[in-house]
Amino acid sequence: MSEFTNARGYPIGEMSKHTGVNIETIRYYERIKIMPQPDRTAGGNRQYNHDQLKRLSFIKTSRELGFSIKEIRALLEMVDRQDFTCGEVYELTIGHLASVREKIKGLRNLEKALVGMASECGQGDVPDCPILETLFEAR
Repeated sequence: MSEFTNARGYPIGEMSKHTGVNIETIRYYERIKIMPQPDRTAGGNRQYNHDQLKRLSFIKTSRELGFSIKEIRALLEMVDRQDFTCGEVYELTIGHLASVREKIKGLRNLEKALVGMASECGQGDVPDCPILETLFEAR
């Protein structure tokens, strides 16, 4: 059991502290239905269970790996229906990997363009700047 556990469960603040997910983000995940609605105390405060804590950690890790909300929703639907195959998860992951590789390729091209622009600059004291000239050029 976690140090944050009590007999009633995890209040939203403890969920946030334990997972590092902002409270407003937790509420957002509930609104878009990738986090289930938690039980409520008599005073109306959210009380999450351990499975919900694990789910929130899963979502956070997935977001850190760059999975979109749509991809996370697909992964969670597989988990929730409990009849997924490793191959299904693999295919979704490989699709995401291809997207990440494409973004990396784009960032490398961006890096080359910026290096080229910076190399044209003499860093002088005159108001004439080749970087700005390049940015104003029509393509």
